[in-house]
Amino acid sequence: MISKAQIVATIGPSCADVSVLSEMIAHQMDVARLNLFWGSFDEHAKYIEAVREAEKKSGRKIVLMLDLPGPRLQTGGTHTYDPNTLSVLTDEDKECIKFGVDRDVDYFAESFVGDEKDILHCREVIKGCGGSQRIVAKIERSKAIENLAEIIKVADAIMVARGDMGSEVPLERIPFVQDLIVRTSKAAAKPVIVATEMLFSMVESPRPTRADVTDVAHAILQGADAVMLSEETAKGKYPIEVVTMMEKIVVEAERHMNGKETINPL
Repeated sequence: MISKAQIVATIGPSCADVSVLSEMIAHQMDVARLNLFWGSFDEHAKYIEAVREAEKKSGRKIVLMLDLPGPRLQTGGTHTYDPNTLSVLTDEDKECIKFGVDRDVDYFAESFVGDEKDILHCREVIKGCGGSQRIVAKIERSKAIENLAEIIKVADAIMVARGDMGSEVPLERIPFVQDLIVRTSKAAAKPVIVATEMLFSMVESPRPTRADVTDVAHAILQGADAVMLSEETAKGKYPIEVVTMMEKIVVEAERHMNGKETINPL
């Protein structure tokens, strides 16, 4: 079976080879995400070429999404954003947008969005570069949660970016904020992605923890239109296996949503 919900996989050194990408596509990777906070334009240009070559071999369209860095600050093993920046769309972001427009990507994910004006500004920059790409609003700030309805109106899709959200929202509240964002997005008929550490145990292991499996299934049962892999595919040891496992979990969750579960779940 093939899932209805899409799988977003982050491209990096672990899956840069066309043969690996082809296997990931065969196991239902739908969207290739490039995190432009890491690596150079030359590296990402090669990733895009590899995705497109694997796409041709598979005969299936793969959506390309570039994740903009935003005013992100890296401090050791953690990161946050610069609250003093005049705009969440930095000069580096504008260079990234030009890079993506020139390579005809499909989406830009805008980081650290605070309100609808951030989305409108990003759209102006895209248009100024000659593009018409769609925008995914990453919800990761308290301000964005407060302005959620307005952001959803002007964005093309929403991402529950749980990683950076953990810097402003207490960890015990994140599951409930996730539920709010998914429900509000669905009510507005806007696609919503749930992201960050969904199968993080598979960065180092060929099998996920039961908690990770439950996390992915829960996102689908909530109504997520897509679930995202980050380090699991970009830097992890098992990029093909993790996509395969995510597809299995999503298919099973959708089967239960559709009332096809049996008394014996085995």
